[in-house]
Amino acid sequence: MRVLITDGNFKHTLASVRSLGKKGVNVTVLSDLRLSVSLHSKYCSKGIFAPNPEHDTAFSEFVYDLVKREQFDAILPISYAAVDQISLIQERLEPYIKVPLPDRASIDLAGNKDKTMQLAESIGIAIPKTFYPQSLEDAERIAESLSYPVVVKGARENGNVGYANSCEELISQYKKISAFSPIVQEYITGRGYGFFALYNHGEAKAIFMHRRLREYPVTGGPSALAESIYDPVLMEQGLKLLDSLQWHGVAMVEFKKDERTGRYVLMEINPKFWGSLELAIASGVDFPYLTCRMACEGDIEPVFSYKTGVKFRWLFPQDIFHAVTNPRVLPRFFSDFADRTIHYDIDSHDIVPNILQIGMTVGEFALRVKQGRFWRPHGRPLL
Repeated sequence: MRVLITDGNFKHTLASVRSLGKKGVNVTVLSDLRLSVSLHSKYCSKGIFAPNPEHDTAFSEFVYDLVKREQFDAILPISYAAVDQISLIQERLEPYIKVPLPDRASIDLAGNKDKTMQLAESIGIAIPKTFYPQSLEDAERIAESLSYPVVVKGARENGNVGYANSCEELISQYKKISAFSPIVQEYITGRGYGFFALYNHGEAKAIFMHRRLREYPVTGGPSALAESIYDPVLMEQGLKLLDSLQWHGVAMVEFKKDERTGRYVLMEINPKFWGSLELAIASGVDFPYLTCRMACEGDIEPVFSYKTGVKFRWLFPQDIFHAVTNPRVLPRFFSDFADRTIHYDIDSHDIVPNILQIGMTVGEFALRVKQGRFWRPHGRPLL
């Protein structure tokens, strides 16, 4: 099997490359960075420099031209930007390569938080109290009636998030991201949970669940330490939402467990592979390999059981950044090194990518501090 993977510098791209490479799959990785971590993995058969899908619309045509010239069995787009661009040319790609993505309408709905929230509410899944201002005047009117803190999010999958503790802060946050059609939501206090699945044309074929134990930023962000769990209620909510979309391929459904009510409250759908992918693999659900097999063979046997209580730690940079910005966890940060049951993404047999991650952590720290985005990049909700 020969597989093409995008976004070579993402940690979950590296997880996919290692997973597939260890199973003998020939893996070609696309990246716009020469020091991309996945390009330097021993499991990467070939690296190709490509446009960045987040910033360059030429990416999709680059991929189309590549798969016409070279023989690949399947493509795994990793970032939302790659999913977005490849989905636009999916029909053109399919004569040359298997593309395990849902239809464009489903991706558009999952990638737009406003549409996701409206769908979830219509099928009985709990969501934060959500407002959809269409203009600055709408936002100003809404601001007067809210209880604070609130979250202001760009509707698209673009990482634009800010917390507001007053009317003035809400208007300021709205103005900052007004180009991304912001929505305004109540702030939900609680731990983050994830439901993950692989679907084959509307039918779930593999599932996994986890809870976040640490994250960066500490107010909400990618996992720094997470644990595999199994919760039938969480599963039911995740399946209900993805079933309603007749999903195909992989997806993450992110929830928070509301401390006030104990209910799972929907945060978003990620219509792609997710940052904590290695935890699922370590727990026995190898989503990259299962996705490739399903794409190439047409179907796979269901994988609905896995090891629970497995912990995975992403040291560079997430857990280091979490500890620096939240000194109360420093005793646990250091004591966790003595816990031999915790898994890491450091592979002594494939160490070069991890050495690069250390250097990139230093560079990212310096850049974030310089830009004022290190300590509380989204602000701080005052409860």
